[in-house]
Amino acid sequence: MSTLRRPVEVGSKRRAVRVEPLASVPLFFSLEGKRVVLAGGTDAAAWKAELLAAAGAEVHVFAEQLEQTFERLLEAGSVKGGFVHHQTCWSMDSFEGASLAIADARSQGEAQAFFCAAKAAGVPVNVIDNPPFCQFQFGSIVNRSPVVIGVSTNGAAPILGQAIRRRIETLLPGSLRNWALLAQQIRGRVMKSLSAGAERRRFWERFVDLAFSSRSAPETTDLEEFDPLLDEASHAGQGRVTLVGAGPGDAEYLTLKAMRALQAADVILFDDLVDDAVLELARREAKRMLVGKRGGRESCRQEDINDLMVSLARQGKNVVRLKSGDPMIFGRAGEELQRLSDEGIPASVVPGITAASAMAAELGISLTHRDHAQSVRFVTGHARNGKLPETVDWKGLTDPATTTVFYMAGRMAGRITARMIAEGLSSRTPVRVMANVSRHNAASWSGYLANLAEGVESLQSSGPVLIAVGDVFAQTCIEQDTMPEQHGKALTATA
Repeated sequence: MSTLRRPVEVGSKRRAVRVEPLASVPLFFSLEGKRVVLAGGTDAAAWKAELLAAAGAEVHVFAEQLEQTFERLLEAGSVKGGFVHHQTCWSMDSFEGASLAIADARSQGEAQAFFCAAKAAGVPVNVIDNPPFCQFQFGSIVNRSPVVIGVSTNGAAPILGQAIRRRIETLLPGSLRNWALLAQQIRGRVMKSLSAGAERRRFWERFVDLAFSSRSAPETTDLEEFDPLLDEASHAGQGRVTLVGAGPGDAEYLTLKAMRALQAADVILFDDLVDDAVLELARREAKRMLVGKRGGRESCRQEDINDLMVSLARQGKNVVRLKSGDPMIFGRAGEELQRLSDEGIPASVVPGITAASAMAAELGISLTHRDHAQSVRFVTGHARNGKLPETVDWKGLTDPATTTVFYMAGRMAGRITARMIAEGLSSRTPVRVMANVSRHNAASWSGYLANLAEGVESLQSSGPVLIAVGDVFAQTCIEQDTMPEQHGKALTATA
């Protein structure tokens, strides 16, 4: 018999560490009008010179000879900083008044000499592709200036850094540069119109929502266009609630919209099944509260969760109700949305990837293969009273052209088998069972309906279990029939 518990603020085991150990501190250094020493006339040095000049530096190049790429760069000049070519080698006097020193050294001896000279002059130094002689590193850059993102692997794997940069490039809209420039224009008015803290944060959260939408940044400099946002932000009033789907487990299944919601949250009410890796993507300052609901275990009452959402929203909090999978599929979202509507509290929903979709993707089996199934049904494995739901059309679930996926059904496997066979479904109907979908400890079993209970038991999992029934899983069963005296097998299990 399950015990009821009230929502509690999460302890250290479910709260992300504020700052994990760092290999180096990421800094953004202004070079506008600063003198930078660059030794070498190679292509690699030319790239560094172009980068430094783009940041506004006056780059003093010390090289007796320049490769063709560098010559073309000096001829073209820079749109922001500038270049001064000294057709000679560097000397100790070269470092006077310099903010940074960079070299592309041809030998270890030359690298050590440049490093020691710059260090003696008190100038931060970097010898290209020579980590022992670097006091700082150049990371891979995503340029949406004034938004600039640097990615560093601390010199360990530059190719990995470049790959990460490419991933980030695909996530950021091209219009982000213009939105950032617009933010610079309106920042003064925001500071003057809104109080520090909650008011300004509400405004900028709404601004960010617009920046990451498909809408282009307004070209007008008429700041009155933002009066409605300023007015909305200045009225504290009540907060809002966002129901967010966390996906089946793997944090990489989280949507971009879900990540933005987590980053804007004041309070996160999360379920037991939400993975820690998902919580680590949330705003660090957000309070995290575990409101777990698990069948047969100590659980929060739904009424307590509803009351808590209402109370927090009335305090002006931005509340995220974080649910495993998709909140609109067996997540009691309907009850929560109805309560919020009755209380007049604004609410929205961010859908997530439901476990059945993740299961199909991980197994590489389509739930609606046109040769086997023309429809798919998601069915709850139990009713309020803990028994099989009687309102389900069990006869309809025996349709051979339908794939049926039972959620939260691990303890009901034997009853599901008996009921579906009684309704006319063949005991030789293929079945696939998966526990802990998309997680590191995922496990899967394949067999026939007659052996379903034994199959679930063989997984020995206390995590969430999906039971999928239908001919789309026939190929796996055919392969197993070649195994003597075996009617089902646990196919995958990873620790």
